[in-house]
Amino acid sequence: MDDIVKQAMAKWPNVPHCYGWLGLDARGNWYMRDDAAQGAGAFASGAPGAKGSLLKHEKLIAFIQRNYGSDAAGQWFFQNGPQRVYVELEATPWIWRVNDQGQVQAHDGQAATCLRCVMDEHGWLYLYTTVGFGLVHTQDIEQAANVIERGAWTVEEVPRKELAVQYGYVTSPQATAAVRA
Repeated sequence: MDDIVKQAMAKWPNVPHCYGWLGLDARGNWYMRDDAAQGAGAFASGAPGAKGSLLKHEKLIAFIQRNYGSDAAGQWFFQNGPQRVYVELEATPWIWRVNDQGQVQAHDGQAATCLRCVMDEHGWLYLYTTVGFGLVHTQDIEQAANVIERGAWTVEEVPRKELAVQYGYVTSPQATAAVRA
């Protein structure tokens, strides 16, 4: 976490959390979700306009990724100064890139080591790594398949509905907050 963020948190400890305004898609892209996007539907709904606006500013994306983490309930957030901005996940908290040698890198650039390889009933491939749990990027399925064929990873089948509970993450902190309210 950036020092400036830590300083802001200490200076303003009671800033309310923010829900629904930031999303991470299944390809590792960040989206800003204004009122119109939130009104169009849930981030992962596939409804036209629900994702919001794709973030393209490299320094903003880098800042978000440096200050990305999770709370004890498995809700992922971006710590924006004193304010915690909870992230709506289209799929998982991490999106993995895989190269031909089976090296794994997160959407934020962190290197990781695969500990488990999981496939759901829809054929989506996930990795549990030293960094956490995430979906393999669609452009890297061929590389991941080659690693599996070489015997470096063994695929375990897990129903999609069980993944979030088994690996401890929440796809929609906004929906969770609404239920608590």
